[in-house]
Amino acid sequence: MLPGFHSPAASFDQPFEMLEACHDRVERTLRLLDKLVRHLDEHGADAAARSAARDVLRYFDQAAPHHHADEERHVFPAVLRSGDPSLRAAVQRLQADHHAMEALWARLRGVLQDVAEGRCQRWPDADRADDDTGAGVPAAGRSEVEAFLALYEQHIALEEGQVFPAARAAIDADSLAAMSGDMAARRGAAPPAPSRAD
Repeated sequence: MLPGFHSPAASFDQPFEMLEACHDRVERTLRLLDKLVRHLDEHGADAAARSAARDVLRYFDQAAPHHHADEERHVFPAVLRSGDPSLRAAVQRLQADHHAMEALWARLRGVLQDVAEGRCQRWPDADRADDDTGAGVPAAGRSEVEAFLALYEQHIALEEGQVFPAARAAIDADSLAAMSGDMAARRGAAPPAPSRAD
């Protein structure tokens, strides 16, 4: 069986905790995608597979772009201002990862849409050059699934191990509050209540 996923939401008034909670959801969604590929081999696009495909589509179409924007707008600039060459290189790699993730996702989502609608019973073994996502993008084979999983794994490790700690140290209280407000506003949520000094 391929269950969906649920996780407690972090509060916007703790933006770094929210970013890390998003990483937990990314990892769960990637595990679901990996299970889905194997499930299709045994069961085809049954109801559980179609539901799992919709869950993966929903996360990477809606939540992941917000998460990447949070990093691009707030985390990366704070780290780049430090002037540290090794941190600059890390941020540049993460920015390149975001572009690579978007390109891979454009290819994966075509297959996932087909699974979600019951049109695809197995994940293709190789690129489907004769089929595309409807946007002129060839749909992805299994090697692209593996590349997507590996890219996110390395990306999250670099962010949590090096870049997030540097950003936390660099962002002052006013910038942190602005980050919280922006993250909430872009998601249509109420802004966090301002903290009061004791």
